[in-house]
Amino acid sequence: MSTQARQQAIMETPHSEAGTDTGAQDERSPDGDSATGRIATFPNRLPDDVHGGIYPKGSPARPGSKLKPALLALVALVAAGVVWAFMREPAGSAAEQAADAPQPPLELASIDVAVAEPRVLTRRIPLSGSIAPIVQATVKAKVSGEVEAVTVREGQQVAAGDIIARIDTRNLLAQYERELAAVEKARADLELATLNRDKNRRLLEERFISQNTYEATESAYAGSVANLKLAEAQARLAKINLEDATVRAPFDGTIARRLVEPGEKVSPDSAIVTLVDLRQMLLSAAVPAVEIPSVEVGQIARFKFGGFSDRVFEGKVQRISPVTEEGSRAINVYIAVPNEDQALKGGMFAQGTLQLSSSEPVLAVPQRALRYEASAPYVYTLEDGKIARKAVTIGTQVESEGYAEIRSGLVGGEHVIVADIGDRKPGAAAKVIGTDIKPARATVEASRTDG
Repeated sequence: MSTQARQQAIMETPHSEAGTDTGAQDERSPDGDSATGRIATFPNRLPDDVHGGIYPKGSPARPGSKLKPALLALVALVAAGVVWAFMREPAGSAAEQAADAPQPPLELASIDVAVAEPRVLTRRIPLSGSIAPIVQATVKAKVSGEVEAVTVREGQQVAAGDIIARIDTRNLLAQYERELAAVEKARADLELATLNRDKNRRLLEERFISQNTYEATESAYAGSVANLKLAEAQARLAKINLEDATVRAPFDGTIARRLVEPGEKVSPDSAIVTLVDLRQMLLSAAVPAVEIPSVEVGQIARFKFGGFSDRVFEGKVQRISPVTEEGSRAINVYIAVPNEDQALKGGMFAQGTLQLSSSEPVLAVPQRALRYEASAPYVYTLEDGKIARKAVTIGTQVESEGYAEIRSGLVGGEHVIVADIGDRKPGAAAKVIGTDIKPARATVEASRTDG
């Protein structure tokens, strides 16, 4: 059979009978070369053990080895879908149940709710400054001389007229005695001039002397009178100088500084001691110029000093400076502070407030109750056990007291919430724990009925 005929026979053989005879081998020539063009024919039927013949055991091309993994993967996919559906159903139901469940009422403490009611709002501005005695003086020497003694020390209390220091008086005493002698001489000259005048008057009446002679006698008499007055004045001046050699306290007070020591030479206007009266103090505080139109004499200021714990001192505006301080836009205000127990000392620093004005009673709420949205104020109120939101118009706000005037949007007796309500919305239920608060509407209606 030719090669072309054999190939045709192979192509016409049914596919089901196709196979490879594993036992057939190429016919070889006796000398070892393959028989060219000679191919073994296919058997007419397959062996009984098809898989054993075509797909040896363990071969990866075995159909069962591919079918089982695919089937297992399909079963696992179906099982996972069932489990996912089973687990998803309860979660969805729980979320829907939580969304449908009513939210519990918001619980508030009594301090979380305030009542809108009339209040007197007092505007205050902060103050700070140093305090000093109103009455203080530097006592100076009035005469020159050597200081004999200084009888006081710093912090010592003295009364008006008490001796503070003594200056050597020997020269002053000698001057005083000399002036006294001049007074005696002038007095004797006056007596003589008086006798001459009287005698010449009689002689003039009897026409024994001329008018000119008498007038000369009269002039001498007038001169003697003047000389006596001059001598007496000089004597008094010498006496004053002698008395001034003893330095005395001009008023009741406390010695602040001792400026000389015994043995020092002083001249007129030399400082001896500094004396202060602590019973009346003066606080000097700078106030912004824009607030000055609201400041008036007599307004009350309250402040504290370091070291006095919670003790509050009070004073009144005594004077207002007419000009601003250099390098600032502030104006000094002087506040008188009584200090009868002399607890305050000069130079201490004070911090407090000045009460500018008090309004008539106005409807007010705590500033903590105010909330803002796009700069528009509003408040949350409690009405019939529910949260309500109300827009309000505010007036004066007093930071020191923590209250704000409500000009519109609320009426007296309404309860406003000052605490944070979190994510609760208007209409949500709310209640106050431990306090029986009547509904706001009932309170307002009752107040109107009483009116």
